[in-house]
Amino acid sequence: MTNDPRTTAHVIDGVDSLGLVGAVEHLVAMPSLGGSDAEVDIQDDLARQWDRAGFNVTTWDIDVAAMAAAPDFPGMEVERTAARGLIARLPGTGEGPTLLLLGHTDVVPAGDRSAWAEDPFRPVLRGDRLLGRGACDMKAGMASLWYAALALRDSGVRLRGDVVLAAVSGEEDGGLGTYALLQEGITADACIIPEPTSLDLIPANGGALTFRLTIRGRATHASRRTEGVSAIEKFLPVLEELHRLEARRNDVVDPLMQRWPIAYPLSIGTIQAGDWASTVPDLLTAEGRLGVAIGETPAQAREDLEQTLARLSADDPWLAEHPIEIEWWGGQFASGRTDPQHPLVGSLGEVVADVRGVTPQVYGGPYGSDLRLLVAAGIPTVHFGPGESAAAHAPNEWVDVRETVDCARALAAYAVRFCGLS
Repeated sequence: MTNDPRTTAHVIDGVDSLGLVGAVEHLVAMPSLGGSDAEVDIQDDLARQWDRAGFNVTTWDIDVAAMAAAPDFPGMEVERTAARGLIARLPGTGEGPTLLLLGHTDVVPAGDRSAWAEDPFRPVLRGDRLLGRGACDMKAGMASLWYAALALRDSGVRLRGDVVLAAVSGEEDGGLGTYALLQEGITADACIIPEPTSLDLIPANGGALTFRLTIRGRATHASRRTEGVSAIEKFLPVLEELHRLEARRNDVVDPLMQRWPIAYPLSIGTIQAGDWASTVPDLLTAEGRLGVAIGETPAQAREDLEQTLARLSADDPWLAEHPIEIEWWGGQFASGRTDPQHPLVGSLGEVVADVRGVTPQVYGGPYGSDLRLLVAAGIPTVHFGPGESAAAHAPNEWVDVRETVDCARALAAYAVRFCGLS
């Protein structure tokens, strides 16, 4: 690693803050929902922008069906027939390590539009806050890595190692894009993902497994409800048991996760039951998310939930004959962990402190992400990006543009330090 203060300062000063904010607005205005045509369009748009910037751009069509059929595929929750891979390389001399800067371009749906003050895909700048779906998660981070690379290009520095930019799809529902990237054989000596961390460092996160429960009852006319079995009423003790399981699974957590009230949440997100108001419902389906502890395998987490519900079923005469059915579907995020003592964490923290004058905190995230795929592939990875994660997926999603600029400056400065000067 190289730390030349004059060169680093020159690179930092070269970050185009106005252009960066405009780039965030441009990306937010593209409604790149998972599974939509715009999810591919935004990849193509970035490819054009990066090509015009003079980066060495590579794109490829992802064979979604082939990826999804692989035994270690990380899951997918929306229908896709097409996806695009994209990297851009700033080549060094080949004598130094490669730094990967990776971000996802897909976003989640806006939800209830009436909860938004403005059109979620019409970015609005209010003081230091830029609002819009995806602003925080994670188009500001994507623009930050893009403008960090532009600053490196414009500075005229010659790095020993390569800087590789990657834009991936499908992160929100499993990790298709990063999985496909690794299948292409693309690798690096370290990776930074500018997910929203309020510019702290997150070298580890828990996992998240999507599940579906099916509970069966017996239908009858509501006027004779005692002669039927309500699937809704059978679900109520299940929900209580899930709360107890969540508490038990959070009794002891990794030190990196102790800042969170619930490090590994277990939640129900959707419930569907019944088809007629005056009929006792005979079927209920509930979909939810099971947090995976750091160091725990997805198989162990699945077994914990399955055995808990099996015991509950065995204690109920109806459920003993009609056991709760469990289906694991959609995103299957394992946990992931880069050792917080790894040089990547320490050296990036030093650079961030130099750029911002504030030493970043180091902790784990309670959500699944692409970090676990990269770490599993042997690439030390850290989250570091603009935005407060609580704003992600929320109405009136926002990001602080000052953090966005500081992120780009820190990424550019770290590339100089990590890749080295020729």
